[in-house]
Amino acid sequence: MTEKEWTYAKAGVDIDRKSQAITALVGHLKYRRTGRGRMIDLPGQFTGLVDMGDHVLTLATDGVGTKLLVAEALDKWDTVGIDCMAMNVNDTICVGAEPIAFVDYIAIDEPNPQITDRIGKGLNTAAEMANVDLVGGEVAVLPEMVKGVDLSGTALGFLEKDRMVTGAGVREGDAIIGLLSSGVHSNGMTLARKVLSSAGISLHDDVDELDGSVGMELLTPTKIYVRDVLKVLEADQVTGMVDVTGGGLKNFIRLRKGFEYRITDPIVPQPVFRAIQRIGGVTDHEMYKTFNMGMGFAIVMRPEGVEEALSILKDQAKVVGEVRKGSGCGIPGIKVHYDTY
Repeated sequence: MTEKEWTYAKAGVDIDRKSQAITALVGHLKYRRTGRGRMIDLPGQFTGLVDMGDHVLTLATDGVGTKLLVAEALDKWDTVGIDCMAMNVNDTICVGAEPIAFVDYIAIDEPNPQITDRIGKGLNTAAEMANVDLVGGEVAVLPEMVKGVDLSGTALGFLEKDRMVTGAGVREGDAIIGLLSSGVHSNGMTLARKVLSSAGISLHDDVDELDGSVGMELLTPTKIYVRDVLKVLEADQVTGMVDVTGGGLKNFIRLRKGFEYRITDPIVPQPVFRAIQRIGGVTDHEMYKTFNMGMGFAIVMRPEGVEEALSILKDQAKVVGEVRKGSGCGIPGIKVHYDTY
């Protein structure tokens, strides 16, 4: 690796070590509730599952991450609430559940009504986009623990058990539909920021590939896919879904094993990705395992359902590949392939 070639690990986020840390934590979580409302233990799902007889409740939790540092630098807080909601409700729909309720958690070093006011506006906008009730939340003032603001949340979802989408039904020949992202979303932001700062580029600066400042581009809110995906699910042709967040294409590996999720016609990444890659000398392999690269969500489905799905998704999606025998996920055209999550 040359001095110029940036990776997520070099930026300070080592995905492999993160996986090891998660394994160490989860290894102790062996207690199972007795009585009604026990968990459904299906590894690899994007949200937790709770058995309620003929129905399933889902719980997903996530935060905005270091995108908040961009918001702080630009003093622009009105969109990060959308990111917070999106990161959770997009995970929720991956099993076919409809998100119905949300709680937020704000940790802040000192109370700041101007900041919380703007975060609240974003959360409310996102609630309407996802058709979700904001049923509660918490603002914790932690001057000894937090410097600035941290924002996270939890989404509750609901579905009929016999309509659950787990990836178990994936088979050879299924089509992969990619849904356009709105940009970087809320993953890989540490790498993006470090690439820019190491090159002496401020978040207020313009770069060749973009029309405005790089900071405003990075603050483009994460796309919420709830309403369109729920409409596609009505056709009952969907076998698996992927929220392309941290880990990029590696998220496909969470679906049914024994198959290759081959991307033969990828979505063209937005200019912001080209800028990050050029400035940081980041390889294709690193880009596609760190960022969404233009595809923020994916639907795996029977080929006979594709035409109807695309009529719902319109110009926001296209067929990007298919399921074949094999393993992992990759893009043959640029020689990237991932076998482990």
